[in-house]
This record gives sequence, structure tokens and C-alpha cells, in this order.
Amino acid sequence: MALAADGGGVMAGEVAVLGVGMHPWGKWGRGFVEYGVAAARAALADGGLEWREIGSIVGADTVRGGYPGYVAGATFAKALGWQGARVASVYAACASGAQAVAAARAQILAGLADVVLVVGADSAPKGFFRPAGGDRPDDPDWLRFRVLGATNPTYFGLYARRRMAVHGDTPEDFAQVKVKNSALGALNPNARYRKRVTADEVAASAVVADPLRLLDICATSDGGAALVLSSMEFARRRGVAEPVRIRAVSTVTPTYPNPVLDLPDIATDSAAAVEPAAETFRASIARAAYEEAGVGPEELSVAEVYDLSTALELQWYEDLGLCGEGEGAKLLREGATAPGGRTPVNTSGGLASFGEAVPAQAIAQVCEITWQLRGEAGDRQIADARVGLTANQGLFGHGSAVIAVR
Repeated sequence: MALAADGGGVMAGEVAVLGVGMHPWGKWGRGFVEYGVAAARAALADGGLEWREIGSIVGADTVRGGYPGYVAGATFAKALGWQGARVASVYAACASGAQAVAAARAQILAGLADVVLVVGADSAPKGFFRPAGGDRPDDPDWLRFRVLGATNPTYFGLYARRRMAVHGDTPEDFAQVKVKNSALGALNPNARYRKRVTADEVAASAVVADPLRLLDICATSDGGAALVLSSMEFARRRGVAEPVRIRAVSTVTPTYPNPVLDLPDIATDSAAAVEPAAETFRASIARAAYEEAGVGPEELSVAEVYDLSTALELQWYEDLGLCGEGEGAKLLREGATAPGGRTPVNTSGGLASFGEAVPAQAIAQVCEITWQLRGEAGDRQIADARVGLTANQGLFGHGSAVIAVR
């Protein structure tokens, strides 16, 4: 349902993005708290705020980081200096950052805090992600490793094969996603990889999970990102008349039955007795955000999507409604998702250029959209950007999409 506007044109349910900040992605060899604090201080400075003015802090959890990671909100609050702020911690795997945004927004709209700091950061292990040790047969992520040996790259390869079989995509189509994103990452000072890549270089890189090659798959990285969100009234009091506004946050779960495998599931619900839903889980994530924001895909100026692999970015084009089913590769070839196209996607360079810093990446997506809507994205800037969307999917049925407007 679309939100109603007040007399000033602001939609009910909107919150202002007063500040954004990041710690550059890379492999720095330090603790995640350092990255998160750097990003938080950058966001506070960007918003012209002092830490003591923050009424609440929401941390996106870094589970692999050991005990401090499980209480990330309080961990960051301690590192910034105890000042009595309300605190919360959120874990939703790759969707943790957007879920943290949702929690912060809810606190603001409920009147529990005027201004909230959202922080996520990670110090990622080398190579692909593996589950923690021990026997956990009720953990679907653990089961896919133990039963199938299905690491993330294996899943990405299977998904790419499905697109090839169902839609006729080719490895050359996948490579062009990397070409597009690397060109944008080369322009982003926060990106880990700042080198343009050619299709020939993608084709020459090592096969990891056929048909995907090393340059088709994102890395694991260290990094941090932060946002300062506030009520619209607080923004006005601070003299910010036209801030970027978060208008919708979607955090829907899948619908039974699910006939298409989604990581980490290794078996689907039977559709013998119940008809499958009319849309996939990822498509429902975007639809819920569109409905809440009162906009459609045709109104998007820019989008940041979760490109764990090149093939997955093509799938997001369809799930976001930028094109019809099976038309993602065609949309890419037409240049519609590149700068100058109808809806540029991953202007930040995406995970292809950043790699995964899991709790930070959905927050980083909102940072990029904010810079685009402000007109502050430098050489990556999309002209006249007014509406932006972020989308990603976390393990165990966590999905998220954020829509911001200017």
C-alpha cells in the first residue's frame, strides 16, 4: 500500500538519511570494530552530528568475528564511547544491514529516538565462507556443506547453469556484467578492486564452478559502512530541508511452497498439494518495497543489487521488474543497466568490485544510493537521480530491499 503524503509532500513513514560513511573495502588484516568505527565517524561527520547526539545505535552483527560480533550494536557503542544510547543488534546474514536499517527506522517512527546510527562491518576469512564447526543438523547452511559439499561458488555455478538451460544465457553474457561493474568500481575510491576488466580477461580466469570463472564470483573482504537516520522533524531542526529519504524497507520471507532452490536450501517444499506462489522469493522482496513506497520499477533512477555472481545480477534485473522473465541478458546487452541507460545498476561497482563484508554490504548499498540521489557520486554520478532501490538476499529466508527518494 502506498504511503500518504503530508502537507509538505513528505510521505508518512519516511525517515531522513542525514549522514553516510564507509571504511574502504580490502583485506586490511584488522578487527571489524575498527572498520565500523571509522565508517560511523565518517557518517557522523557527513551529517554534522556528534556521537553524543545519537539516541540509538543499531549494529549489524558479525557472527564469525567471535563473541563481540554477536553484540555488534553494543560493541560499536563501547568503541565510540559509552554515552547511554539505546542499542540493538541484528543478524540476517547478507541482509543484516538492511534489517538494521528497518530496526532503526521503526524506532524513529515509533518516537523512541530522533536520530539513530546504523553500523555494519566485517573482517572476512580468506576464500569462500564456511559454516562454523560442530554438528548442527538443524542448520540448513551446515547441511548443504555436510550433505552436498555445496560451497557458495558451487551454488552460484548451479544457478548460472539454470539460467543457461532455461533462458539461453551464455558465459559471454555473464562476463559482460563483470565488465560493466569493474568499470564503475574503477571510479569508486571505496572499492577493493579498482581495475577495469575485459571480457577476454574474464574468459581467461580460472574456472571455479562451471560455467563461472574466478572473475564471475565476488571475493570476501574487510570493510565497514554506516548511516545516520533521523525523523523528518529532526532533519528540519538541523536545517536539512530536502534530505534523501528512506521511503520503504522490505523484509519479507518466502512463500510456501518454493519450487526453485534458494541457498542454503537443498530440497524444496512439495507443490503437489499447494500451488506455488505467482512470484519468486526475490521478486516478492522488490514488490513489497514498491508497494510500500508507491513507486514502480519504471520510476527507478538507479539500483544496487546483490551480485554475488555475474549470473545472479541478471536474475535481479528480472526480479526487480526491470524486464520480463528471461530477458536479463538482453537488457544488459542493450546497455539499459549501464550509465546512460534506462536504469543503471550497481553504479558502486557492486560486490564484483567490493567483495563481501557481510554485515556492511546492504548498508553500503544505501550509501551509494544516497550519494547518487544527492549528486555526490563523482565520476559515477547518474544525472538527475531521484529514486533508488537496493536489494539483497540473506540466508534462511532473509530478504531485503530499501527504496530511497530525493
